[in-house]
Amino acid sequence: MIINLEDKILTDNTKEIDKNVIFVKTALNERYVSDLANVKIVTPLELKNYLLHTPKIIGITGTNGKTTTASCIYSILLSLGFKVALCGTRGFFINDIRISKKGLTTPTLLELYHNIHIASKHNCDYFIMEVSSHAISQNRIEGLGFSLKILSNIESDHLDFHKTIEEYIRVKNSFFNDDGLKLINKDCNNAIFNVKNAYTYAIENNANLKVDAYSLRGEINAHISWNDFRTKEFSSTTIQSNLIGKYNLYNIISSIASVKLLCSEIPLNKIALALGEFAGVEGRIEVVNKKPLVVVDFAHTPDGMKNVFEAFLGNKIKVLFGAGGDRDKTKRPEMGKIASIYAKKIYLTSDNPRSENPHFILQDIMEGIKDKDKVYVESNRKIALHKALSELECDDILLVLGKGDETYQIIGDKILDFDDRKIIREFYSKH
Repeated sequence: MIINLEDKILTDNTKEIDKNVIFVKTALNERYVSDLANVKIVTPLELKNYLLHTPKIIGITGTNGKTTTASCIYSILLSLGFKVALCGTRGFFINDIRISKKGLTTPTLLELYHNIHIASKHNCDYFIMEVSSHAISQNRIEGLGFSLKILSNIESDHLDFHKTIEEYIRVKNSFFNDDGLKLINKDCNNAIFNVKNAYTYAIENNANLKVDAYSLRGEINAHISWNDFRTKEFSSTTIQSNLIGKYNLYNIISSIASVKLLCSEIPLNKIALALGEFAGVEGRIEVVNKKPLVVVDFAHTPDGMKNVFEAFLGNKIKVLFGAGGDRDKTKRPEMGKIASIYAKKIYLTSDNPRSENPHFILQDIMEGIKDKDKVYVESNRKIALHKALSELECDDILLVLGKGDETYQIIGDKILDFDDRKIIREFYSKH
């Protein structure tokens, strides 16, 4: 990739080298550096020297909740009058304007610096980004100075890449080894971090930002307390949000605590009021049809699915989902097990099968389901969706999980147009 930082042309690709280009040496290309001659070479640590100025960078990592938390912090800071950039799964945004479309959760190193450069040109105060475990492992965030690092949670995921849950946990936690300012979910049992400059938030445990009482009926209402043991500041307030579920309460309090740490002079109740501007994220508990209720969500891990199911406890739940091909196979039976616990009817179908045979993916999921009688299997996702919608009764809830706001499906080496929400809306426009 070639980028331009302040009239300096940089690349991390040896095939793009000429006398006017500066080569950026990274962990992924360093074995080719010895072949370069008469080329200026810089390290990621030196890239910040090419930026106009660096906004305060906030990085969020975790198995679930990164996108919603990042978007919520972004929304609150914008509502408070700051200039803010957001980089993550949904794309790259500056002050509510989309600059680029979706890509990797965390872009490549040079693309990331290019985005920061654009944000600096817009005089952004803050640059909020999602940080994936792949990016940490591959040093794609090397050289960045984070003003705040946030941990949402750590559950099993991406074992196709990390191989073991222990390695995945180690990589996630390595993001919090430094002495910088950090915010940790104290209810997360897998969190291990450097306690220097560490703040916490929690629902179940005592923490710097603690939920004193809450209700999740239809929407989120809670009373929260902020206790900064270092400055002796104590304050409390109520919060209200139209988001659904306990896991979104975690995302919200993480966001409020983050803004409080970044803007200590702003009262807690003013931050809570700014939360009211946040309406949620596309593809995350997105209501596509109200009667009967059809909800689309990105949940694609056992823990993520459990969180969504528990947001609708007490209802007659039906669920449609699959699992991605060429990805962590160990989670598939667990996804089936979770679905069988909470749903009265399961529609198993394809997600993004990629190079795998969809039939074998569905077999893996079926291993976790004891009651096979409540399972309908159809690898064609559109047919499966139509089947689920046609059987939906007025008091049922259908949860369509796995793809969220994705507008494509990857089958083999083809990327096909496909949007769960569009298919659902077209179905109800004809029925």
